[in-house]
Amino acid sequence: MKTLSNKRIPLIFTLIGGTVMLMSFVTNTTIQQKGAWVAPASADTIKNPLKGKADAIAAGKKIYGTYCNVCHGDKGRGDGIAAAGLNPKPADHTSAKFQAQSDGAIYWKLTTGRAPMASYEKTLTLVQRWQVVNYMRTLKAAK
Repeated sequence: MKTLSNKRIPLIFTLIGGTVMLMSFVTNTTIQQKGAWVAPASADTIKNPLKGKADAIAAGKKIYGTYCNVCHGDKGRGDGIAAAGLNPKPADHTSAKFQAQSDGAIYWKLTTGRAPMASYEKTLTLVQRWQVVNYMRTLKAAK
């Protein structure tokens, strides 16, 4: 009968411990994603440097068409072609709940992301993200 050598026992405990930690992280992340996505209070203090600029809205519309339409749809209602397969479902940018957020909170979410939504921090520049926020503000009238 073979027995475990003293060298293998710490390795086995390390592997088991690592697996448990990883499973805990994945479970915790899944639980967080199922709850409401709320930006931290500090995001509300972020000021929109492009607020009210028509050229920023026009540029944001183009960017939205490239990056956001597939999930959020042409009108921003969360009904894009990829929406059916996503959990949680994409936000409805025309909803009162979405529009009630501060510009800083929306910007923070675009920057940070949360699965299945990607982070756009490295994909879009700071200015482009603000342009998208400004365009999203126009979607409330698109109902």
